[in-house]
Amino acid sequence: MFEVIRQSWANSPFAARSATRDTETDQTRLQSVARAIEQALKSAEAEHSGLKARIDDVLARAAITLGNGTDEYLTREPADIDLQNQFDRQIANGQLRLENLAQQIQAFAFLKVALQTRFPDFKSGSRQS
Repeated sequence: MFEVIRQSWANSPFAARSATRDTETDQTRLQSVARAIEQALKSAEAEHSGLKARIDDVLARAAITLGNGTDEYLTREPADIDLQNQFDRQIANGQLRLENLAQQIQAFAFLKVALQTRFPDFKSGSRQS
């Protein structure tokens, strides 16, 4: 039995990778995770910023259609009422999406910190090929 093991060991001995190669492999693996988190974070932040600008624009247009008279809602044309209702729906949907994006941004930022905390030797700026 031992002879079979000895012969197989002689033909193909076990050899672990070098510590340098292990470090490079770990860095490459962590780099792909860090890039994915960073990409998701930047994408969510860009969407949040763009949507916020569009909501601000809709709020400004809605304010114009409201008018400034205290009894203007009594004499408002049906077309203006429909337009105001559309603005209300758009604003509500946009604000809900902004809240969702804010939660995602917070979660991605947490993942970024967690990655840095759990792997303190990870060098996020290095690119391994």
